[in-house]
Amino acid sequence: MAENVVVGDDGVDQSRRKFLTTATVATGAVGAAFAAVPFIASWAPSERAKAAGAPVELDVSKVDPGQMAIVTWRRSPIYVVRRTPEMVGQLKGHDDRLKDKDSAESDQPDYAKNEYRARLPEVLVLIGTCTHLGCLPKQRFEAHSAEMGADWPGGFFCPCHGSRFDLAGRVFNGSPASLNLRIPPYSFPSPLKLVVGVDETHKGAA
Repeated sequence: MAENVVVGDDGVDQSRRKFLTTATVATGAVGAAFAAVPFIASWAPSERAKAAGAPVELDVSKVDPGQMAIVTWRRSPIYVVRRTPEMVGQLKGHDDRLKDKDSAESDQPDYAKNEYRARLPEVLVLIGTCTHLGCLPKQRFEAHSAEMGADWPGGFFCPCHGSRFDLAGRVFNGSPASLNLRIPPYSFPSPLKLVVGVDETHKGAA
């Protein structure tokens, strides 16, 4: 079928003129956007840099107490939980139900080898992949919930195969996972400013 062409009094194809005008304006807009990218990109690492291990920052003060934020580092989800005093208290009283209560066999920096598995008791930082087959555990922070049972102290549940972890990422007996959730290198260069991928002990990306 022949294309409909609108020609003006001066013999110029008006449809083509309109197309060229629109294309020119669009090209200019795209060019302006790309010009702004380097400036914006300077605020944060690129996706390629993140995949290579570039540090990722998070303002923990923007995470409500009792809630969790997720950032990406080395293509892995990083769970950042701002624990309430009640959640910290829930870490006690179930050591006999844990596979590795002291995290002796699990993967974490030296500064996380404590009862909180953290630099700060109120901030938990975990690599959010199950140590069984790499699934993503879900937050189940409410203690004694109907779903998780009357003896549940709060923590994480992996729906794929049923592994359970407490609010320090320690795995419970009976779970397919054998190790606690891993903890990445991280630091706090200022209060509640978290940097994942930088261990202040070594002053560099891990």
